[in-house]
Amino acid sequence: MRIFFLIIFGVYGGMHVYAFVRARTALGFGPGTGIVLAFFMLLMVVAIFIVRLLEIHEYERTARFLAYLAYFWMALLFLFFCGSLVIDILNLFIRGSGRMARMNIGSIIIMPRTSFFFSIGLALVISVYGYFEALSIGTEHVRIVTTKLPAGTDRVTVVQVTDVHLGLIVRHDRLQKMLEVVNAAKPDILVSTGDLVDAQINKLSGLAGLLKDIKPIYGKYAITGNHEYFAGIEKSIAFTKECGFRVLRNEAVTAGPITVIGVNDRTGVRLGLERPVDEKTLFTGVPRDKFILLLKHQPLIDTASLGLFDLQISGHTHKGQIFPFTLLTLLTYPLNAGDYSLGRGSLLHVSRGTGTWGPPIRFLSPPEVTIYEIVRKGVS
Repeated sequence: MRIFFLIIFGVYGGMHVYAFVRARTALGFGPGTGIVLAFFMLLMVVAIFIVRLLEIHEYERTARFLAYLAYFWMALLFLFFCGSLVIDILNLFIRGSGRMARMNIGSIIIMPRTSFFFSIGLALVISVYGYFEALSIGTEHVRIVTTKLPAGTDRVTVVQVTDVHLGLIVRHDRLQKMLEVVNAAKPDILVSTGDLVDAQINKLSGLAGLLKDIKPIYGKYAITGNHEYFAGIEKSIAFTKECGFRVLRNEAVTAGPITVIGVNDRTGVRLGLERPVDEKTLFTGVPRDKFILLLKHQPLIDTASLGLFDLQISGHTHKGQIFPFTLLTLLTYPLNAGDYSLGRGSLLHVSRGTGTWGPPIRFLSPPEVTIYEIVRKGVS
């Protein structure tokens, strides 16, 4: 974990150095301005740690202000970096083409000042748009026809929220928007597939009550995500239970006409808090004639379990949250978002997530509440 953070902050710090050099080249500012900008950038690099320290010591307002500033800056910097990098690559291509053709095409090179202001402007426009995209909670509908619903039960509606990230930024207003969509779907079962909370959960008073008011006929079930462990697994589970969820920790439960199995996120094993569990053993004794829903935070497939479940639902990836970060998440999670047939009768849906981590911004990855309509074969 320590190496992971060193890599992340090495990359993030490197992006700041790149942006600083681009700004100085474009604007030609003096040492005084350079010192101020360098200090601000250094503050932004370490701001995430400062926010957590402020939260721990219950400086809530200061932590929230710094979180908004730091995470909006993170989005702006990332988008500026991507825009500038594309222009750098384009300029390199133009120069290379000119040399190969032995032509002077310097007049069409994009100059540093133009590149700088174009990238800044693009980053600002996308960030403003992305802020409102993150607030527009939509629905994804998945219809599954099965022979595994008992006579008399024509359909079961399962509603999924995932990666809500309740904390400093995602609070009452955003949660209320999500729950309005959930209530409109009239769920028979509500599931949370991890990261219901963010890294700190000191001040979440009133939020649990909003979730507790939703009472589907066959219950509410939740599993752990990586952020439950970052926030403190015991506190996170206690809060989730306060919201009215039954937390499934490597266990199966009968939820009316279907079976729900919940798998702990692998972060618990990585942090040395839990022992690894053979996923296939969780299906031992589970009736095969019932529809089996597998809840798993990260969209990773245990091939030994294929054919033992009908539908796995996951989250975690946010589909990158801010394009083009999607291209990077695809490298780690090829099953990044949407529906997948896994073979042997098993299906997977990966949600883009309902909330946001870090920047309260989404771009080309709108948030979703997922509605699964499990329909008995022969029913229209």
